[in-house]
Amino acid sequence: MNKLYIVGAGPGDPELLTIKGKKHIDTADIIIYAGSLVNPIVIESRKKTSKVYNSAHMTLEEVLDIIEDGVFKGFKVVRVHTGEPSIYGAIREQIDNLKLRGIETEIIPGISCFQAAAARLKKEFTLPDVSQSLIITRLEGRTPVPEKEKFVNLAKHQTSMAIFLSVHRIEDVVEELLKAYPEETKSAVIQRVTWENEIVVEGTLKDIAKKVKEAQINKTALILVGNFLGDKYSYSKLYDKTFTHEFRKGQEDETSLHMRE
Repeated sequence: MNKLYIVGAGPGDPELLTIKGKKHIDTADIIIYAGSLVNPIVIESRKKTSKVYNSAHMTLEEVLDIIEDGVFKGFKVVRVHTGEPSIYGAIREQIDNLKLRGIETEIIPGISCFQAAAARLKKEFTLPDVSQSLIITRLEGRTPVPEKEKFVNLAKHQTSMAIFLSVHRIEDVVEELLKAYPEETKSAVIQRVTWENEIVVEGTLKDIAKKVKEAQINKTALILVGNFLGDKYSYSKLYDKTFTHEFRKGQEDETSLHMRE
């Protein structure tokens, strides 16, 4: 079967690469990886005979041509993307064009940096009575965003936000968010999360831009915004002794019993 394997490389730590993803990298004859974003340590376990291409220096057509040539010559070709390929991975254009060339794709998902960032900060995006939704977005740049997805419209929800590809314009991000969020809203910026040179900056919308500039962070960083970064929340009903569900019968709450009496 003519097939390309797209592997999500995770946020950077090679131990956060999935077992399946590592197996494909280790057995690949040809590897094309996003060198500007993927930690090169992730592909160090490859075969010594494998050929490696850095797509940071290539056009879409050049990438497709190498894949097509390798696949039809009977080689195993693996395309390595940073984090989780389905998020700002530009994989759809590769999948559709390869299909026209008679090549199918198999995608091995990876851990996204927004998940790794939450783990690093020991935070939960979906806290009871704080937020039950997470918005993943980016600031408009050379790649536009639909009008309904402008920052000011998304920020009105005041839910948890993970903002990609925007730290180089942190002042613009803050300016837009402040149209809906109060300035004391907790914020964090993590550069190269899980890498050896990871940098974490925490603050509020009032001071996060200044702190990011002082830390000299201008790329490969994720911006997190929302009250999930704070300390006020309600406990989940899942483990509440008074809450009944399929696997556990809840205990009667003494307070509610007293009220009935």
